[in-house]
Amino acid sequence: MKDNRLKRDLSFIQVIAISSGAVIGGWLAEAPYWFQTTGAGAAFLFPLLALLLVPVGLAFGELSAMLPFAASTDVWTCNAYNNKAGFATQWMMFLIQVVEPPMMAFIFGTAINHFYPLTNEQMMIIAMLSVTLWFVLSNFNISLTGRLSNIFFFAMILISLCVSTSFFLSGHWSFDNIRLHQGFFPKGGYGIFIAMAVFSLKFIGFEMTPTLVEEANFSASKLWKVILSALFIPALLYSFVVLAMGGMAPWKEIAAMSMPEPELIARFGLPSILAVLAIVSGLMHAFTTLMGFWTSSARVLYGASQLNQLPKVFMKVNRYGQPFWANVVVYLFSLFFCYFSGDNWVQYIYAISSIAAGIVYFISCLDVVRLRKLHPEWKRPFRAPGGNFVFGVGMLISIWLIIGACMELDRGGYVSLGLFFALGAVVYAFAATHRRVCGYQMRVLTPDDVGKE
Repeated sequence: MKDNRLKRDLSFIQVIAISSGAVIGGWLAEAPYWFQTTGAGAAFLFPLLALLLVPVGLAFGELSAMLPFAASTDVWTCNAYNNKAGFATQWMMFLIQVVEPPMMAFIFGTAINHFYPLTNEQMMIIAMLSVTLWFVLSNFNISLTGRLSNIFFFAMILISLCVSTSFFLSGHWSFDNIRLHQGFFPKGGYGIFIAMAVFSLKFIGFEMTPTLVEEANFSASKLWKVILSALFIPALLYSFVVLAMGGMAPWKEIAAMSMPEPELIARFGLPSILAVLAIVSGLMHAFTTLMGFWTSSARVLYGASQLNQLPKVFMKVNRYGQPFWANVVVYLFSLFFCYFSGDNWVQYIYAISSIAAGIVYFISCLDVVRLRKLHPEWKRPFRAPGGNFVFGVGMLISIWLIIGACMELDRGGYVSLGLFFALGAVVYAFAATHRRVCGYQMRVLTPDDVGKE
């Protein structure tokens, strides 16, 4: 196993940059969907949703400190229940992570489309080229991802704050654009319900932190701080940006735009450099998200291989410490989603990912409760406060996310989700046959295995 170990090259700040940077996705192209769903009221919903997700974050913090393996949800669920349940949870985790890179790749095409009109086919080709570029880079040392994340994360936050502040100070920002046009929650309770479910995707990324634990050079007991940072840093930034845009025009007009920030800058004759900065910042958002979720997706496959749930080839690392064949699979899935996402790609991927996330969050909260009962003797470097009540709240929030996302998904989305479930069953059956042929059994990693993998 020693030759297949991941390299511990990520610092505390780098893991925060990767996880928070992954959460802060590309509102450059997604903001119209925010306003279409619930108007400027999203500014209040994002912080509230971050707060509601804290119980889930605490569950991830306790579990990752106790069982610090790249397999994360898989290991936790295997210990709480069995290998089959662990694999099923890991397959959902893989879905959450693997759909994000192609989603972000489309944002590169959206940025180009602002300057030079592109057809849907050209947008798809640019997305495919983007994921191909990162596939090449993903096979170098993880420290490359860490350094790029640090640079992009801090730069994009600073630029985003500058652009949004310029809106407030432009002389064109008016609260009347919100007040007189039902800008706060124009679709009422239904819009709030849907938004609170599907906007959870804007926080997907905090759960990827445990998949990096075998590459972090600091104690796993500190991961909970990274997880909560990945909830509240994005929430505050989202809130500020939404209010900045919401006061510049009625919500319906923003919902009809392709990239609100540059279009608002052009409409009011603001300095063109702001539009360039907004686009540059948006591309940084997209790139950090693509990097983070790609890395996590590959670690999910690596972790399943650790447990012999997938062939051992997914655990093999190259000379830079990267799981090459896991990266190949992520690349193929990314190309698939680039090709089949279609015109309504933002709404489509939002809903599918939110359903999978709700399932993973629910099971993780169950895992904490069950493992506290089954193994009270296990050392817990971080123990989440609040007891089972907190995790019960996390389960309720998870169910809410699943129901809301299901209401937003169209027929094609259900078909795609069903196909992904079916593919998971096929992969599980294939892996079972492979194990029989090779003569090895599935494993369950416990705290006794920490440092030996």
